[in-house]
Amino acid sequence: MELTPNAFKRALAARKKLVGLWSQTGSATVVELLADGRPDWVLIDTEHAPVDIGGVVDQLRVLDGAGVSALVRPVWNDPVVFKRLLDAGAQTLLVPYVQTAAEAAAAVAATRYPPHGVRGVAAVLRGNRYGRIPDYHAKIAPEICVLVQIETQTAADNLEAIAAVDGVDGVFIGPSDLAAALGHLGNNRHSDVRQAIEQLCQRAQKANTPIGILATVEADAHAFFEMGFTYIAVASDLGLLRSSTDDIVARFR
Repeated sequence: MELTPNAFKRALAARKKLVGLWSQTGSATVVELLADGRPDWVLIDTEHAPVDIGGVVDQLRVLDGAGVSALVRPVWNDPVVFKRLLDAGAQTLLVPYVQTAAEAAAAVAATRYPPHGVRGVAAVLRGNRYGRIPDYHAKIAPEICVLVQIETQTAADNLEAIAAVDGVDGVFIGPSDLAAALGHLGNNRHSDVRQAIEQLCQRAQKANTPIGILATVEADAHAFFEMGFTYIAVASDLGLLRSSTDDIVARFR
């Protein structure tokens, strides 16, 4: 049995336009429905969603079977949390609230085995197909993709230093937290926030680093792709369910 190549990491490095969907329901059935729509990637959120490690495994199985790249957002930049997700088979992590190069380096180290990092070692795990992938521990590092979220003014100020950390494969704008940090809580479409996002995109491009964002307003997502963003989550399962529910009820009333 061979190690599965990280198709998302390769496409990201090639700067392909990658359309994603965000999943917060914790439901493997919903993720299966999303995957059948053929997005380039689906994000399994554990930071702002009631999803435990068992739920992550179920959703990874669905996405693996569908041939859709899985991104997992941990609850925090924590090596213990990373260990469990990587052992479960996650290959791409979207790390929340990274503010400095040192924090980015710690995130990378948590995804690498010694002597290059601090990831704990287990012999039999889902990530190595229960021990059936020869030399998994020596081969896995190039297939791990580490994405870090830029969500505060401090993180924005440190973007170039964060992007320069060896092992950071891309940055990702958290628009809601960034808006709050800029004094516009609940309004990530404010002109100040949009200007900051555009500047961050330009700086990431100069640093030769892929940049992504969550943009559930269609016009915004198109504008961000045109701006130079590489990977964008264009909708969430909760948002799609809410809007379609509200629409159908309103039409009958």
